[in-house]
This record gives sequence, structure tokens and C-alpha cells, in this order.
Amino acid sequence: MTQVAKKLASTVAASIILALGVGVVGCSGEAEPEATVERAPFLIDQDFADPDVVHGDDGYVAFATENQGANVQFATSTDLVTWDVSTDDALPVLPAWASAGRTWAPDVSERADGSFVMYFSAEHADSGRQCIGSATSDSLTGPYVAVGAEPMICPLEEGGAIDPAAFVDDDGSRFLLWKNDGNCCELDTWIQIAPVSADGTQLAGPATPLVMQTEAWEGHLVEAPVLVERDGTYVLLYSANDYGSEDYAIGAATSPSLLGPYEKLPDPVLSTSSADDLYIGPGGQDVVSTPDGDVLVFHGWDDLFIYRGIAALPLDWEGAMPSVRLSTTD
Repeated sequence: MTQVAKKLASTVAASIILALGVGVVGCSGEAEPEATVERAPFLIDQDFADPDVVHGDDGYVAFATENQGANVQFATSTDLVTWDVSTDDALPVLPAWASAGRTWAPDVSERADGSFVMYFSAEHADSGRQCIGSATSDSLTGPYVAVGAEPMICPLEEGGAIDPAAFVDDDGSRFLLWKNDGNCCELDTWIQIAPVSADGTQLAGPATPLVMQTEAWEGHLVEAPVLVERDGTYVLLYSANDYGSEDYAIGAATSPSLLGPYEKLPDPVLSTSSADDLYIGPGGQDVVSTPDGDVLVFHGWDDLFIYRGIAALPLDWEGAMPSVRLSTTD
């Protein structure tokens, strides 16, 4: 087992011991009351939803949905296990088109010149829908400055747009994925992809729809796309169902072509039940490539559904088929 996987697995191992909830026999010979079932501990045990993790010169930086006055939260780590949440705001000033209070699911990627572009969804002030903007910075941790007086993506007739995710193909071509926010207004939700300009701040072509909600476990929506390429196959991971419930889960679909068609795996890659209830409503995921292998970073709910902390598990591959490893053995 790799060093990153061992650290992640040992974190899970402690929680599994707590989560067994079996009765034990006391000195009197009578069974003691069953232990309280506990969840796996969060790596960031506070509200830090929709994590996007980027590997920088000094380690890893995780960006997340707004909280406690920060439009875009961020945290730093050297090992993906121990995190330091910053008191700064990676996007301290919203663009003129955006209203404060609904800045969600940021995504950051490096550009060819070594600077960085951030995509974020925020409330479009004129319509009340969510739309996507871009921002740039010379530093990975910001501050990022919004680009343009209007949103980058704002399909109001489709309910708006949320959950941007950058993808760079093998030839260096840049793309952006997102979800049209159709569930806001009884419309279908599609994960879509479009090419973007070399600097990453503008669309450079029309959008192509990839997948929509079709499976029973997905409920009424799909969202939170992450696209990776493995073994010559494009693998789309996404979240589905009600984000505020234990039904939220992470699915996957594959295609030999970037623009599809994509074939979904029949069951979630990670769900509350497949995680043995160690995580509640896992979703908002990101895939982080490390020297020791891939890691799936995601959020889950606390027991009282008050906040979403982040967790991470080793992500294994059989060809292009992903699987999440809960086992603590080699």
C-alpha cells in the first residue's frame, strides 16, 4: 500500500473500529450496551463543501463553496491528510453581475504561463439564477480577480449553470464542464462540455451535452462533474440525487471519445450504503493524482446534517473502471 493510501486508510481504520457498534461482555458477564455508531472522521471537520484540490509547489490546496464570509474558502496540506484552513478569501471581490451569498463549487487549474484560472458559480443578480464566472491569479491561493462584466456561462433558459470543472486534453486543448441547473425549475439536468480559449476565460465553441439523470439512484438530477482520462478512455465522475440527503452519491460514466457518447456504470462508485454508512451523502468529488496513486476527495454530511466536511479515500482503477477502496489492508 502506498504512503498516501496508508495514511488515508489508517484514518478510516480508526473510524471503522468505532463504527462496528458491537456489544461487548463486561466483567459481570453481562453484555454491555452497544457502542454508539460513529462516522469516519473528516479531514476538514467543518463546512467545506464541493472541494477542488490542486497540487502546487508547496503541497496541495483545496478550494470550497463559500462559508463564514469567504466567497471561496481554501485550505492547504502537504499530504492530503492534515489540512490548515485559511482565514483569507481566495475570491474576495465578486464581479458586478453576481450577488453575494451563493458562491459555489470553485474549480482552479494552472494555465500554460504558470498563472491560474478559477471558475465559480454565483447568483446572477438580474435573474436570481446561478451562472458561472472566471477569475485569474498569478498565485495558486489568490487573490483571484474576476474576468469581465458578464458571466462566462449563463443559460437562463436552461435554469442557469453551476459546478464548473476544467479539463485539459492530452494535446493541451482546454475544456470546461458544467451542469445546467434545470432542477431549479422542473427542467432536465445535463452535464455539458465546451472548449475554452487558451487563457481559459472564455468559451471557444458550442456546448455538447454528455449525460442527464436516467438512473433510479440519480433521482431528479446529475451534477458536479469531474473528467479524467485513464487507459485511453474518458471517465466522467459526477454526483446525483438530493445533495441534502443520504441519497446523494457519486457515479461514473465512460467513453472512448471526449464528446461521448458516455455509458454509465449501473451503480454508484460511492454512496452512503456502499461506504458502510461511514460517510453520509458523499459527493462534490474531485480526483487527485499523487505519486502514490489517485485519491478521491469528497464531502459528506455530519450526523445532524448541519455541515459538510471533506474526506478522502484511495481510488483504484481496473483499466478505466474506478473503484473506491475502504479496506485498510494491503
